[in-house]
Amino acid sequence: MDLESVPGVGAKTAESLSQLEDPERALETGDVAALARAPGISEGRAARIARGAIRQRHDDHGDFLATDRARDIYRDALALVKSRTVTDDAAARLETLYPSATESRIREVRSFTSTAIERDPSPAVIEALAGVEPLSAPGDVRVRDRCLATSDAERYAEAKEAIPEVSVEVVEDTRQVAELARSYATVVVLDEQFAGVDVEGDVRVEPDALERPEEVVPERPLAFFAANREPLQAAIAVHRAADLDGPCELDILESALETLDEDGQPRGDDELDRLVTAVDDLDAAVSTAESIANDQLRAAIEERDVTIEGTDLLSLVERGAGVDSLLSRELADEYDAAVAAAREHLIETLQLTDTDAIARRAFPDEPTYPVEHTEDVIARLREELTTARDRRAARLKRELAGDLADLRDDAEALVAAALELDMELAIARFAADFDCTLPAIGDIDAPDDSGGRPAESTQPPEGVAIAGGRSPLLDVPFAEVEPIDYHVDGVALLSGVNSGGKTSTLDLIALVVVLAHMGLPVPADAARVQRIDELHYYAKTQGTLDAGAFETTLREFGELVTGVAEDRETLVLVDELESITEPGASANIMAGILEALEQRDATAVFVSHLAGEIRDVATTEIAVDGIEAVGLEDGELIVDRSPVKGQLARSTPELIVEKLAEDGDGFYERLLEKFE
Repeated sequence: MDLESVPGVGAKTAESLSQLEDPERALETGDVAALARAPGISEGRAARIARGAIRQRHDDHGDFLATDRARDIYRDALALVKSRTVTDDAAARLETLYPSATESRIREVRSFTSTAIERDPSPAVIEALAGVEPLSAPGDVRVRDRCLATSDAERYAEAKEAIPEVSVEVVEDTRQVAELARSYATVVVLDEQFAGVDVEGDVRVEPDALERPEEVVPERPLAFFAANREPLQAAIAVHRAADLDGPCELDILESALETLDEDGQPRGDDELDRLVTAVDDLDAAVSTAESIANDQLRAAIEERDVTIEGTDLLSLVERGAGVDSLLSRELADEYDAAVAAAREHLIETLQLTDTDAIARRAFPDEPTYPVEHTEDVIARLREELTTARDRRAARLKRELAGDLADLRDDAEALVAAALELDMELAIARFAADFDCTLPAIGDIDAPDDSGGRPAESTQPPEGVAIAGGRSPLLDVPFAEVEPIDYHVDGVALLSGVNSGGKTSTLDLIALVVVLAHMGLPVPADAARVQRIDELHYYAKTQGTLDAGAFETTLREFGELVTGVAEDRETLVLVDELESITEPGASANIMAGILEALEQRDATAVFVSHLAGEIRDVATTEIAVDGIEAVGLEDGELIVDRSPVKGQLARSTPELIVEKLAEDGDGFYERLLEKFE
C-alpha cells in the first residue's frame, strides 16, 4: 500500500507510519491504537487517518456533515456509544465510525452492527474485558551468555539481521571456536565445515539456526508473552465468558502462560526451582552448617574433662601442635559427629542430589576448631549448581518458546477478537439502553428488529420517517422522554408553542439520520431514512444579527441553495432562522429559501414561529406541520410532542387567551377572534 495515497497522509506522516510493524494492517482494520503508536501521531490524528483510509476504500467523498451543528450531533452520538466501551482501544476504534453516503460503507457497518446487537453484555464478560489491552512489543532483548559464529561474511550479515539479540562472531578455525567457548556458555556455529568439532564447552553446529530463531534465542518469544501475559489471560477469560470460538485451544495457551513468570523465565518446574533456590541459598546454608558444627563441637568440649599427662603436653608443645592435635587425640568422634551434622544440614537444606558428594567435602575430615568450610569445594559446588540451573532453564526455555512461538499469531487474534467484542458490546448496550432498532435506509433493507411496526409498511419511501422516536440527547432521564412519531418528505415548516419540543424534534431527526448513515441502530420503534449525501443543520441564532453577520448568513444559505446538485440528496434542518432579523423580512427570506430547496427536490424542515406568515408569502405550497399544545394545566402547557401533518400549531398566547375566554368574558372572546 502506498501510504501517501491515503487522504490526509503526507510524506512526513507516511514516514512515521512506516515505522510501525504492520501499518497496512492497521489502516485496513482501523486500528487507531496501533496507528497512534507511530512517532508523532496522536490518537485524534490516528482516528482521522483511519477514517481517511476507510473513505478511500469506499470511494467516499467524506463531506456528509456539512455544518457545525451536524458535526455536534455526530460527536454526541458517537460519545454515547464510546461511553459504553470497557477498553480504551475499543473506544478509539469506534472513532472510525462516521456517517457516510456510500452504500458499501453503510452495508459494511450494518453487517457488523447486526451481529453486535445480538451480543449479550453479561457482567462476566464486562469484568473480563477490563483486563484486555492491545498487545505490546517487549523491550529489546539482549542475551550475553551465547553467540553465533561463522566464517562467511555474507552469513555474518544475515545472522546480525535475523537474530540481533546475540553477538555474532567471525571465526576461521577450530581454535577460535574453542576461544569463544571459553567466553560464552553456548556457541552456535552456522557453518557445516565445523561439524564434529571437538572442543570443551557447549558448542553446537547448526547451519539452519537462522531459520529457527526461537531455539537460538528463546527469550524472544518468551519476552513477548511475558510482557503480554495479563492481557492474554484476560482475553482467554473473555472468550470463555462470551462463549467465543477462539483461534487456538485456550487451555493450551493458558497452560503455557502459567509456566512463564513476568520476567520471561520458566516457572512451575520443581527441579528448576530446587536448583535456583540452591544457588541463591548456598552461602546462607554453608554459614548455618558451620554454626551447627561449631555449636555441637563446643558443647562436646564443655561436657568433657580432658586430662593430659605432663610428658604428653611437653611432646605436643615440642612438636608445635595446637588444639587441632588435641581434638584429634581426645575428641575425634565428637568432631566427626559435628562435621557430619553440618554436611547433612547443607545437603538437606539445599535438597542436593547429584552434587551431594561434593557437598560432603565442603567440611574437612581433619579436626579443626572452629570448623570452617573449604572454599574451593564450595566454589566447585556453586559452579555445578549454577551450570545445572542454567542448563535446566535453557532447556525449559527452548521447549516453552517452541510451544509459544507457534501461538503468537493466535494470541494476537485472540486479543483482537476480544477488543472487537468490546466494540460490539458497546453498540449492543447503546441499542439496549435507548430502545434502538436498525432503520431502513433508502434502498438498503433492514429487518424490523424492534418487534414494532415494520418501517417499510408504515413509512413513506422518501425523506425521514420516525415511529416512537426518543432522543437520548435531551437533558432528562431517557425513561422520561416522550416518544415522537414524525415523517417529512420534501420541504416542511414545523410550528409549535415555546418549549413544545420543536428543537428536540430537529435534534432527533438529525440523530436518526446520522446514526443510520453510520450503520448504527437508532432510538426509535421503527425508522426509515432516505440515503442522503449531505446533512445541513443550522442551530438557532442567538439574537438579531448586525448587517455584516446578516449578509454572511444570507450568503451561506445562498451557497446552500445554489449548491444543491440534482444528483445529490440533501437534508436541511434549520431552527428559527427568523431570529436573524425583523419578522417580516425573515418570513420573506425563509419563504424564498424553502421555494428554492423545493425546486431542487431537497428534504428540509424549518422550525419557525412565523410558519403562517411564511406560507402566506410563499409562491408555492409549503407544507406546515405543528406540535400541538392541547391545553394548560396549573400554568403548564400540555403538549402532544408528535408533529401533526398539515396543521399550523397554535401559539402559547392563543392558548392562554382561549383559557381566559372560557370564563365568558367578552373582551377575551373578541381577543380570541383576532387569532382566527
